[in-house]
Amino acid sequence: MNPRIKELLERIRQLEDQIDQEVQRRRTELHADFANKRVKFEQEVKAQQRRFKMGLVKYVLHAKIRHLISAPFIYSMIFPLLLLDVFITVYQVICFPLYRIPRVRRSDYMIFDRTHLAYLNLVEKINCAYCSYGNGLAAYLREIAARTEQYWCPIKHARRTIQSHSYYGGFVDYGDAEAYRRELQTLREELSKLDSDEKQDQP
Repeated sequence: MNPRIKELLERIRQLEDQIDQEVQRRRTELHADFANKRVKFEQEVKAQQRRFKMGLVKYVLHAKIRHLISAPFIYSMIFPLLLLDVFITVYQVICFPLYRIPRVRRSDYMIFDRTHLAYLNLVEKINCAYCSYGNGLAAYLREIAARTEQYWCPIKHARRTIQSHSYYGGFVDYGDAEAYRRELQTLREELSKLDSDEKQDQP
């Protein structure tokens, strides 16, 4: 990898760590305790949150017409999402062991903690759970696709990419045939080390 790019990627990782620390500080201010993947709020915080809860009947009666019209289309997307979930999971279960790539832990991407918020009514909690699933699935798919790309085609694009995945910075430059042949096997071997690296990063 280009030394300058490697240095910039390291700085990005450091900034991400700082963001995580700031988020954790904010959680502490809100008296939120994350234990066993469940969020627990202190009783006085929960009581304060309930003051902002909109009743279910009032929520439905005050719903905008355009929201009601769009609801069937939004929720019908659950079927292709579930199908995609099944297919991408089967793909990595079968293929990743053949490529010696550690499987992506689906549970790391499926986060449903908003249901613990006392200021959300039942419909809002369902909406939040649905959004969590859709975006979690997208992130899960992105990670699987990114590992696949590093294994089969770790070459940067000639054009600038929008929000490239975390592996992209280590890809070889577009048009550098010598580097591609030289580094392809190394990049594949790096994937096989992911599982042990992730375990070391866990607290």
